This record gives sequence, C-alpha cells and structure tokens, in this order.
Amino acid sequence: MYRLKKSLGWLIVTVLLTVSSLASAAPPENKPFAEKKVVLQISDQDAYKQTLVLNVASNLIKHYGPDRVDVEIVAFGPGLRLMFADNSNAGRIESLSENSGVRFSACENTMRKMTKKLGHPPEINPRATHVSAGVVRILDLVEQGYTLVKP
Repeated sequence: MYRLKKSLGWLIVTVLLTVSSLASAAPPENKPFAEKKVVLQISDQDAYKQTLVLNVASNLIKHYGPDRVDVEIVAFGPGLRLMFADNSNAGRIESLSENSGVRFSACENTMRKMTKKLGHPPEINPRATHVSAGVVRILDLVEQGYTLVKP
C-alpha cells in the first residue's frame, strides 16, 4: 500500500509539473495573427542601449504595423533599470505598451538581487509584467517561435 501511495504521489507531481510548464509556455494571446514575433533582450544599464531597444521596438511596429508584429522586451541584470518606474524612458514604455501592444517583462531574480543591494525593492514600471527569470522567459519565447534580438 505504501508503494502505491508513493507511486501515486509521484504521478500527481509529474502531472502538475507538466501542466504547469505547458501553461507557462503558452503563447501570448494579444496578437494571435502576428506574422513576426520578436523578443528584445536588454541586459545592459547603458542609457544608450536602453533607448536603442525601445527604438528597435518602435521601428518594428512602424515597418510591420502593430497588428502584424508581436514584440516583447525582456529586461534582466543591469538592464532591469529600463523598467524602473522613474526611468527617463517611462513615457515611451507607456506609449509602446498602450498604442502598439509591446509587452515588457521584468526579471524577478534581478529584482531580488537589487532589493538586497538597494536596501529596498525597486519600483517597477506598472507596464512591466514580472517574470521569474528573464533568461527563462526569453528561452520560452524562442521555443514558441520568437526571434531573439539583442540590440
């Protein structure tokens, strides 16, 4: 009986993990008819590179049109500073999100490290979605057919 309970327990854990991984790998649904899918990585705190990644997103939207391209910007490491609420690009982030459907993801691993370094949690732009790990988010999107661009 003990073996049966143990086997059943492992089976339940396996099923839950499988369902959980499938749910987290589900494609974003805000642009189901997009012809191009792009994930932009920002892992640099350099203001020039942060502006550049936003320029690339804008240029993709201008070229393909907001309904034909699906863009997500994933920030981790020092690049998370782009997602800080007081970043000078906050207005551009809001505009890209609201007007063009660009998504923004902020790495929780980096937030935890920055919280220790700063002594308080960084205030993140309300347009940014928290993801457990930026690199994992990028890998999941690439598996879903997104092209990774690192400006």
